[in-house]
Amino acid sequence: MISFQCPTCSKQFVVPDDFAGRAARCTCKQLLEVPPVVAAKPQAAAEPSVVAPPSLNLRSRRLLADERNMRDVFGPDGIGSIVSTRGEPPELYVVELRVASLVSGSAKDAKVGTVHRLEVQLTNDYPRVGPKCRMLTPLFHPNVDAASICIGDHWAAGEKLSDLVIRVAEMLAYQAYNVRSPLNATAAMWADTHPDQLPIDRRDLRARV
Repeated sequence: MISFQCPTCSKQFVVPDDFAGRAARCTCKQLLEVPPVVAAKPQAAAEPSVVAPPSLNLRSRRLLADERNMRDVFGPDGIGSIVSTRGEPPELYVVELRVASLVSGSAKDAKVGTVHRLEVQLTNDYPRVGPKCRMLTPLFHPNVDAASICIGDHWAAGEKLSDLVIRVAEMLAYQAYNVRSPLNATAAMWADTHPDQLPIDRRDLRARV
């Protein structure tokens, strides 16, 4: 529809678009011409709304700090290195530990290995609850079985994740172990009766921390 008004008496007119260009006379006798159709101005595209990223919760901030710390401590020239991670930020690490430890034992002899893979899983309750740790490669140790590692009751929410991994490395190296409440009773008995054959890795495993 075309809307216009008389320039003399200001009377308002609204007529169909096909009346454009026609002559008309106002009630005040003023001769008028219906103006042409004015194309509607295209509306400016609405600017996309910018959604601010949600602020990171405490757990996410902790996971990011853990990742920085783990990558600072574990590298190709140290006692261990990160093989893989899962999640952004990571909630699971596979770490290769390079320490001497037993991978099998018997009454006659024991086999020593120097490369071991450790899985560290950070559950939904982390860091209030300590990580779940298990070995991915065979190990013959009093405090290790196929499903878990006994890291003790010393976990605190403020502890660095790298400190826990180094604590596991010290355990594997027989710098610290417990035969009184073992996960592997056979390995505990073997360690207790063959102390001279334990492959104690005497390096300071915290030298780079």
